[in-house]
Order: sequence, then structure tokens, then C-alpha cells
Amino acid sequence: MREFIATRASRLLDALYASRWLGPLVLRVVFGYFWLETGLAKVQHVDGFAERFAGWGIPFPWFSATLSAWTDLVGGALLILGLLTRVVCVPMIINMAVALILVVSRDLTGLDEYVESSELTYILIFFWLLMAGPGKASLDTLLARRLGIRTRD
Repeated sequence: MREFIATRASRLLDALYASRWLGPLVLRVVFGYFWLETGLAKVQHVDGFAERFAGWGIPFPWFSATLSAWTDLVGGALLILGLLTRVVCVPMIINMAVALILVVSRDLTGLDEYVESSELTYILIFFWLLMAGPGKASLDTLLARRLGIRTRD
């Protein structure tokens, strides 16, 4: 019985290992779509978005809102494609860090609320993508292979 369970568990783990490329792909596509959609809405209504920035006391509200909106839009599209994934994670992290520090933190009273904030979760996902990369099923990996750059995916 023990050998039977060990054999089945090994087969299951082998199957999961063989399909490990699926996790980063699904995360990138769904998370990227979220940012693409968010960015598109902000770009289409940048004046209203800038008014919110002004209300929050963010410097240069129209410029800051436009930059934030386009960062979300372009960043989301690039994440979906898995193109320049690690590069795009840096401005996305900065965007979320600014939101967390200048806007969200005004309403947070303790460590628990910071840890439970959506913005921190987004920062952590971007950080994971920055460190782990886009995965095997991405344009980054395809381009790296075409250019003769060895990847670990």
C-alpha cells in the first residue's frame, strides 16, 4: 500500500512539474488583463482621474494621473504577452507603492490593514514576477531563445 501511494504521488508530482509553465502564464494573463482594463478606463477618463489625484494632494495631478494610467495600460498589455515582464514590473511596483503610501495609507491604522491591502498584494505579485520571470510560455522566453540567451525556464 505504501509503495502504491508513493508511486501515485510521484506520478502526480511529475505531472505538476511538467506543467509548471501553466502557473506563470495564467497569472500573467489574468493579472495583466486586470491592469489593461484598469489602465484603459483611466486613460479614457484621465481628467476625472486627475481630479482625484488633486484631491489626494498628489503633485502634478494631470501628469501623474496620465503617467499612472498609461503605466497600467501598457504594463497590463506587456504582462499578457509576457514581453519585457521583468522591466515592466518595476514601474508597476512604483505605481502601487505610490498609491499605498500617498493614498491608501491615510485610511489604514495598523499593520494588519497594510498587510491586507490590495496594493500590497499587487506589489508582491509584481515582485514575484520580477524575481521569477514570465515563465516558459512568454514572448520574453521566445525572444531570449531566438537571441541565444539561455533561460532557466
